[in-house]
Amino acid sequence: MEKLFNLKTNHHSEMTDITSTIENWIRQEGVKDGILVVTSLHTTAGITVNEDADPDVKTDMLMRLDEVYPWHHTKDKHGEGNTAAHLKTSTVGHAQTLVISGGKLVLGTWQGVYFCEFDGPRQRKFHVKVV
Repeated sequence: MEKLFNLKTNHHSEMTDITSTIENWIRQEGVKDGILVVTSLHTTAGITVNEDADPDVKTDMLMRLDEVYPWHHTKDKHGEGNTAAHLKTSTVGHAQTLVISGGKLVLGTWQGVYFCEFDGPRQRKFHVKVV
């Protein structure tokens, strides 16, 4: 069972909570137990699991990633000016593996699943597969 989701990002860098999108799909499909893999289909956008109660955590993460990999809208060797976005995606990762139990994602009290945009705004896609 799998699905391709579309997502429109609105900023150059942002973290979009996709937890409810995934959970709603799990519920609609009647999945009770299994392993779920969620994957970004882009080299400049990743997937992570992190704090979902305090919005300042997202801000802090994006700020710190910018400190490590500063974004400058200038040409780099491959000509697109988005090397920092590629580095951020490699650091965050392009996918996450999650457990489904009793029809729900197994996440900690404060955890959520995020699509991490590092080169937007753009139309993006992420793929979800349940095994």
